[in-house]
Amino acid sequence: MKNTFLTLAIASTLFISCGEDDTADIIINNTDNSTTINNNGDTTDPSNPTDETVYISGTYVEDLELTSEKTYILNGALVMTDGTTLTIEEGTQINALASGSDIYIAISQGAKIEANGTAANPIVMTSNSTAPKAGDWGGLILLGKAPINSVATGTSTSEIGSLPYGGTDEADNSGTLRYVRVQYSGGKADGSSENNGFSFYGVGNGTTVEYIQMYEGLDDGLEFFGGTVNVNYVSVINAQDDSIDWTEGFSGKVTNAYVQHGADHDKAFECDGYNTDIGNNSNPIFWSAPEVTNVTVVSANDASEAIRLRAGTQGVFTNIVLNDFAEGFDLDGDTDGNNPTGQGVLDGVLKVVDVTFNNVTTKLKNDTGFTFTEAEFISGDGNATGTDYATWGADWTVE
Repeated sequence: MKNTFLTLAIASTLFISCGEDDTADIIINNTDNSTTINNNGDTTDPSNPTDETVYISGTYVEDLELTSEKTYILNGALVMTDGTTLTIEEGTQINALASGSDIYIAISQGAKIEANGTAANPIVMTSNSTAPKAGDWGGLILLGKAPINSVATGTSTSEIGSLPYGGTDEADNSGTLRYVRVQYSGGKADGSSENNGFSFYGVGNGTTVEYIQMYEGLDDGLEFFGGTVNVNYVSVINAQDDSIDWTEGFSGKVTNAYVQHGADHDKAFECDGYNTDIGNNSNPIFWSAPEVTNVTVVSANDASEAIRLRAGTQGVFTNIVLNDFAEGFDLDGDTDGNNPTGQGVLDGVLKVVDVTFNNVTTKLKNDTGFTFTEAEFISGDGNATGTDYATWGADWTVE
């Protein structure tokens, strides 16, 4: 297979957005229509099975297929453009240069990734360092055409790569992620700007995402910037910021999630109704309102909070087990209409159904300005069993 690339000129520019989740923009400029690859002088062809080690990066305008018999070195930003497909065979490993935020894989609007691993042969994206650590490289980014509330019409621009995302197609399809593990991601651009393990920008529910793991990341495990994508069987181990984070009107489903905190961590879930640095500019206004079902969270200590709900987010949490926390659910907001998190409780669109608290000091902290009882937010206390991680996480995950 012939693969065609556009040359890159990459310039890093700092932008202040999304609070502590900020990521410095990496501006990608297509300088011409030449067919070159940014591979540090290596002339191997990614489609040639006789080449064992292949350097990959660049902006691809034709399909790219990665196979398990080769060793791949990701040595820059790899961007799949509209109409292209990145296909990754089961058992393939991609080794990213330990160079921080400039090293990542991005699936642009209109492009697809078909990464179909198996439990016996997962697809692994990791650092190529002999002593890998969180933040060695950027991570995996998908950008789709599903609704976001940071713009009234049109698209927004991603923190990473300044790539467009968002639209009106709830069923937009960015491909398939199945049995994919991202390790040592969250490359740090500066003191407050980092990437995630998996970043979902306006990704639609036509996309299949199941059996994915983020292991040892410097920032979030998964972050959803709007969109409707459903993710099932999610493992996040040792995310140093939030394990699962949503904002900009995310309304998909998170089902069967296992979160294990390390010594350095923030929240298991940090949930915003909109991006507080951009605003809720949707017309009519809509908030994040996902469904979260079958979750087990294990803390590294009991001096933190498990789930923070703020900025008007809605959502239904069902069958949740929280282990070893100072606080279970922390709700933040106000009564002036900008951050009506508490109103969601009163309206029954923000609630917890079946939950088990193990060694949790405070089950609910209400900082919303609205008055409601614990029973109006939590029902079925003690009834939850969480997710069966020992079964579905066997063989392909790491700890």
